[in-house]
Amino acid sequence: MSLGEKRVADHPQHVNIPTQNRNGNNRSNRGKVSNTKFLGCLNDLENYVPANWWKHIFDPIYLKTDGDVVNDPDITRKEVDMIVDILGLKPEDRVLDLCCGHGRHSLELARRGFKNVEGLDISHYLIRRAKAQAKKEMLQVKFRVGDARRLPYPADSFDVVILMGNSFGYFDNISDDLRVLREIRRVLRPWGKVLIDVADGEHLKQNYQKRSWEWIGKTLFVCRERSLSSDGNRLISREIVTDVRKGCIADRFYAVRLYDRELLKELLRQAGFSDILFHGDLSPDSKRGQDLGMMERRIIATAVVKKSWAPARRRVNGSKLIVAVLLGDPSKKDPVKPGGVFDEDDIYTINELRRALSNLEDYEFIYLFNHDTLIQDLVKLKPKIDFVFNLCDEGFENDPKKELHIPALLDVLKIPYTGADPQCLAKCYDKSLVRGVAREMGIPVPNAIFIKPEDTIFHFPFDFPVIVKPNFGDSSFGITQNSVVYNEEQLINAVAELREKFGYDKPILVEEFLTGKDLTIGIIGNPPDDYVVLPITEEDYSVLPGGLPHICGYEAKWIPDSPYWNIRSVPADLPSDVKEFIIEKSIQLFIRLECRDYSRFDWRLDAEGNPRLLEVNPNPGWCWDGHLAKMANYAGMSYSEMLHSILKAAEKRLGIQRGAKIQLPTQLQSNP
Repeated sequence: MSLGEKRVADHPQHVNIPTQNRNGNNRSNRGKVSNTKFLGCLNDLENYVPANWWKHIFDPIYLKTDGDVVNDPDITRKEVDMIVDILGLKPEDRVLDLCCGHGRHSLELARRGFKNVEGLDISHYLIRRAKAQAKKEMLQVKFRVGDARRLPYPADSFDVVILMGNSFGYFDNISDDLRVLREIRRVLRPWGKVLIDVADGEHLKQNYQKRSWEWIGKTLFVCRERSLSSDGNRLISREIVTDVRKGCIADRFYAVRLYDRELLKELLRQAGFSDILFHGDLSPDSKRGQDLGMMERRIIATAVVKKSWAPARRRVNGSKLIVAVLLGDPSKKDPVKPGGVFDEDDIYTINELRRALSNLEDYEFIYLFNHDTLIQDLVKLKPKIDFVFNLCDEGFENDPKKELHIPALLDVLKIPYTGADPQCLAKCYDKSLVRGVAREMGIPVPNAIFIKPEDTIFHFPFDFPVIVKPNFGDSSFGITQNSVVYNEEQLINAVAELREKFGYDKPILVEEFLTGKDLTIGIIGNPPDDYVVLPITEEDYSVLPGGLPHICGYEAKWIPDSPYWNIRSVPADLPSDVKEFIIEKSIQLFIRLECRDYSRFDWRLDAEGNPRLLEVNPNPGWCWDGHLAKMANYAGMSYSEMLHSILKAAEKRLGIQRGAKIQLPTQLQSNP
């Protein structure tokens, strides 16, 4: 159940205890229970605690004396329920069960379908038990022996670390506990979480039982003594175990540091954690109904690590593709974002991307953020990389008008890349131009007029309500609840707001406002040969207060305090002919506008249920909670799998793919 190596404190000279190995057998008499010497009445338990007590105490006897908790599947299931609920665990999350003992939590997570679970403990005996059980149940869990102060994992390896079963505070010095927490922080990915379960020290100081005894089965008799350490910071425990057939088989001592909430919080802060929360108390329901000792009442705490990713180490492996991931520059202003800068949510989104890409073991990723040195960096990297994953939808130097400058630069440097080329981005950035292309193709669009910057009088041959939006741009920039207007005065105000509040001085598009379902469809791949169509989704506006227009605009994407923040995307319920029409026309537009690798198409139904094209989005938002990721999720794809599919689509188009076609669940693998 615990932790690493420390200074070995000798027992007092007059005490002679035969040395036991981790499975409880005397080294000189393997296979037989050792003839442990009973030490009798002692006045000061603290003097008898070995510094490394945790190295030999977790053996078969421990599994009996603590079996009412650690071997109770109901208790384990309840604790795992709690872990999953508090942390919001997802099946693809990488989980480290630190000080895992015989793996009860790790194995239960694996039974529930968690794919990437590892367990580590200092006890060779308990790890052997865990491996044997995993093999017996054919569960994919990795177990290994190790010291929690020197974890044998690279930086940024796990999304979650759990430290359960009161397995913290075993060392003489609190500095070693701090080392454990710092190691946890190191192996957690940015925005990863730790969940720690420790004895409620404040409660135990006042309520520990000085002496207790109980029968375990019909042959084992356990007596326990406890006292506080001389400094009052540790609980000293003695455990005498007698087998009625063999006599005293264990007389051993251990000590655990007592943490209250404030001390634990301070230690987590010193280790570099943030957002420290406490989640009540945990008290196991022991069926023996006997002395629970340190397990009686435990504190449950969680914390988040907010850090940068460790510098990537270049692994020498010719089978891996080296990919440069090109993103916006967090150090520069961004006029599209609220406040005009990258905030904590944006950094979290980038870290989620890096976490998801780190799951793709057949790639090495290099991340490019600094636009001041971007050209020089690309020139240096060109001989070393296979291609660029272009996710810079912010535009060069975060200027949305310069989104097309990124692929133009890559074309000039002759570096292959994912996604649309400059011409496609330029065409689709102009909503009016896309409308013209669609009409030329016989694809219906809403009625609209084009307002130039110098226009002051507006006439349009259709009725209110209408929606006012920038003709150039994306990310719903400039589209708010005030953009839907019902008369001329509101129209004038909406145009003025767009000009003044958002500083938009380009042409404006005024469209009839369609009141039917708001729909989105995504395509990954490259029609007509190799592509998949993601499930069509619709926006669920049922949470909006009455009177607010049903739009997914700037407030829904950028303003958490807005009622629009709570709208969500759900699989669309559409007649088959409407669904087939939208899919067919979206594929035609993908080909006609020369989109590449992935794209998203926004549609809306009119009052009679007829679909109308609103926009085409090449290189659509790639974030973990964006529309494309939601559609992929409905198709049974994780975020990592969605990103992998985009990469594979680009590899095939560029002639450097190594595998088969883009993979989706069976029911979605055929072209429509």
